[in-house]
Amino acid sequence: MRDEPVRVLVVDDEQLIIDVVELGLRYEGFDVHAVTSGRAALDLLNSLAPQVIILDANLPDIDGFEVCRRVRLNSDVLIIMLTVRDTTADKVRGLELGADDYLTKPFRFPELLARIRAMLRRHLPASSALLTLGPISLDPQTRMVWSAGTPIELTRKEFDLLHALMQHPNQVLERQTILDRVWGYSYYGDTNIIEVYISYLRSKLESDSASFIRTVRGVGYMFCTPGTP
Repeated sequence: MRDEPVRVLVVDDEQLIIDVVELGLRYEGFDVHAVTSGRAALDLLNSLAPQVIILDANLPDIDGFEVCRRVRLNSDVLIIMLTVRDTTADKVRGLELGADDYLTKPFRFPELLARIRAMLRRHLPASSALLTLGPISLDPQTRMVWSAGTPIELTRKEFDLLHALMQHPNQVLERQTILDRVWGYSYYGDTNIIEVYISYLRSKLESDSASFIRTVRGVGYMFCTPGTP
């Protein structure tokens, strides 16, 4: 687990594939963006700076092989080809153009996820630094939390929310930022979900004499370190 979500760019002209990959990766904590053409992928590359590209070969304008070649001219981003093109010649071509892995459709999401994680283990250094603010400690790698040395059991969303707040101590995180980081950019549900989970965290982490999570009315929330005015 890294301090910031791994940014993934999905390049595919099949909306069903995009939906499946986006939903699955966001649930696993990735920051996912998607486009439906090779030109859009190349245009977005510099501004987004993804760490992983999931790239279809059959695209409506610039095919995936050419996109891979152009990306490799000045970027070492991890690329996994995800395509129906399943001949040995296609696989060799993709890998020789610079793809790090090649997976054919139809595919199963757990295998795609495993391949992405394997690439990340090989190429990106993991951050396992323990976050400690006052009596609260959080380990991003094991997803464990302690309060004054006592283990605290949190759900996935509770942990993700606490992690987001602790990464920016004494700084206000706006509500939309929290929604984007914890629930994903495509979340269109009731924004009161944040208040619900803040309440859960407070009930598990705080005592009568200590209040770590502060509400900034009309803006958002902040994790306060001891002594913060």
